[in-house]
Amino acid sequence: MATNVPAGYAAVDEVRATRPLTRLSWGAIFAGVVIAVAVQLLLGILGTGIGLSMVDPTEGTTPGAAGFGIGAGIYWLITTVVALGAGGYAAARVSGATERFDALVHGLVVWGVTLLLTLYLLTSAVGGIIGGAFRTVGTVAGAAGSTVGAAARAAPAAASVAGIDQGDVRQEASDYLSDAPSDPAQMTPEQAQKEVAKQLPALARGGADGQRAESRIVDIVAAQRKISRPEAQAQVAQAKQRFVQTKDEAIATAKKAADAAAGAASKTSFIIVFALLVGAAAAAFGATAATRRRLR
Repeated sequence: MATNVPAGYAAVDEVRATRPLTRLSWGAIFAGVVIAVAVQLLLGILGTGIGLSMVDPTEGTTPGAAGFGIGAGIYWLITTVVALGAGGYAAARVSGATERFDALVHGLVVWGVTLLLTLYLLTSAVGGIIGGAFRTVGTVAGAAGSTVGAAARAAPAAASVAGIDQGDVRQEASDYLSDAPSDPAQMTPEQAQKEVAKQLPALARGGADGQRAESRIVDIVAAQRKISRPEAQAQVAQAKQRFVQTKDEAIATAKKAADAAAGAASKTSFIIVFALLVGAAAAAFGATAATRRRLR
């Protein structure tokens, strides 16, 4: 049967054949992302409720931190699989994809957009918290500076009202801030302790400064304990050995802690990559499942 087509018009079949096919539906992808985020949020709130219900400090049945963390990680992985699988299935189903590759692309794009959206929300929240903290610190510092300035301006007036000479106030402050006497025999026990503490950083650095600091400490110990300089030298050498040993132990402990932190960060990175790949597989599986159902 012939089809009569008016001049200047094309048949409907020809129009459909010449119209470019849209193989990627962003509307369907957006719907899948919304569903994935909503399901993830719902299951996350449910998991929080389950975790809080397990906390019972009065009975002492609260799970340990390690077990609780492992359980939370497994639950997060399961919820990610369910959410992305649902999002990929919805995107492929709504897009009307009839080929598995098209459905697979929809599922993977849903996974990628969901991942980028999650990262954006996390970085925005962290940036807001950090920015608020710095603004708070700046406000406090500004207020403290204003307070100090006001106190400095008010000090002369207060001194004049009380009948105190400003020169006497400065002299008293200078006496408070003055260093200990150069002669160790004239130092009080408090001044001797402060002087030894002031020499310890140079002693730890070593070199010429360390030798001068050690000699100064020996003089102070000999004068305060009223012992000979060789005896004081022996006591200071013994204390220095303990000090160096403590410093080496602290450095070794810090190195072990850094190695442990690096190992934990490495394991965490691998776990996150594995979880992301599992999420991509779940989104792809959900999308291809929707295609197989449509083909049937």
